[in-house]
Amino acid sequence: MQAYSLDQPERLRAHLALQHHVYEVRGDGQGGQHWELVSARDFTAFEPAAEPPPFSAKSFFFAERELLFRFDGGQFYSTLPAVEPQVLFGLHACDLQAVAYQDRFFAEDPHYQARRQATLLVGVDCLHSCEGGFCSIVGSGPAVREQRADLILVPRQDHATDWLLLVASEAGHAALRGLRLPEATADWQAERSANQVCVAEEQGPQQEIVDGIVSLNAGKIDAETWEALGLRCLGCSGCTTECPTCSCYAPQDRLNAPASMQRERVWDSCLYQGFQQEASGHNPSATPGQRVQRFWSHKFGDGFKAQFEAYGCVGCGRCDRVCPGGIGVHGVMQRVVHHD
Repeated sequence: MQAYSLDQPERLRAHLALQHHVYEVRGDGQGGQHWELVSARDFTAFEPAAEPPPFSAKSFFFAERELLFRFDGGQFYSTLPAVEPQVLFGLHACDLQAVAYQDRFFAEDPHYQARRQATLLVGVDCLHSCEGGFCSIVGSGPAVREQRADLILVPRQDHATDWLLLVASEAGHAALRGLRLPEATADWQAERSANQVCVAEEQGPQQEIVDGIVSLNAGKIDAETWEALGLRCLGCSGCTTECPTCSCYAPQDRLNAPASMQRERVWDSCLYQGFQQEASGHNPSATPGQRVQRFWSHKFGDGFKAQFEAYGCVGCGRCDRVCPGGIGVHGVMQRVVHHD
């Protein structure tokens, strides 16, 4: 990677906004955080959030509701989204890991890929752990991997106004044309390594997470434990909505006229009772415990890790914050490890 010294990340953001729609997470003044469109004339200071925003980047590529095709009574017409060049500015390492996971899941999906190919990803390293985060345990952070972003911002511990900018792809190089930056002279590799050690120490060993993953893959968790966890699931889909790697969807057909229709896909949740129910009436995940087991097996199953090169859980802790039943990842792993 090529490294540059950057005096202000706002300068980079303004440069990118000349040719792209730039989106950045901003506070709403009421304690919330949302993705907002930022113009080239917006000089608001870039302040990376201490925690990942409630909603990840997945909706930029995997739309919550979208048209797949329509039928006019005689012919089918496929549809693809209209896309424009866009930048997601300031993505945390865990969310970039999730994008890479989704890239594999939707590798053959033209709707997803149309949006993804039009997007430049600008990541930012974390200098401190977020509350409940364990990215260092699952290998998704705190430093952004070279293959996960096009440009990487690295805040510096001892320099309040000085940043490092790492160029991690050809698209990143192309996006910097016309922006003159001095090359970095500091030992930035050692600096990033020290930052990673600092965050890992803040997160601690997270032994319940480690032991829970081992128990899950060894099949040591009995059905009674899963059913006890299932009783706490309200089927609200909060966790699957906020999880950056969840990709369940359902088709919906709409009749427009007696001989015409259109098919849409909408986000769905594997924790809904009827998600897996078959036309015959058989439901392989009929009980809440079976659905909770299926969900966490997808997040931490070794088979999924082998297929996608990473666990389906990126250690962001969103599920802990959103679950009203207390069975986010830490709640589940505590009960799984101590079920005996």
